[in-house]
Amino acid sequence: MISASIYLAIGPWQIVVVVVLVLLLFGGKKIPELMRGLGSGIKEFKDASKEDSDKKTTDTKD
Repeated sequence: MISASIYLAIGPWQIVVVVVLVLLLFGGKKIPELMRGLGSGIKEFKDASKEDSDKKTTDTKD
């Protein structure tokens, strides 16, 4: 029986195909804007999770 991990493995050709599809769908000018939005979303998520963990540590100290 073939393991499911073989089907889920991402190789270099799959990455190339995804990059080409993204370029075709969004175009070269739109990609920096999308990455900027993704970066700010990740930053907000990290800040929110840090605030949440800080809040938990202060609650347990009281």
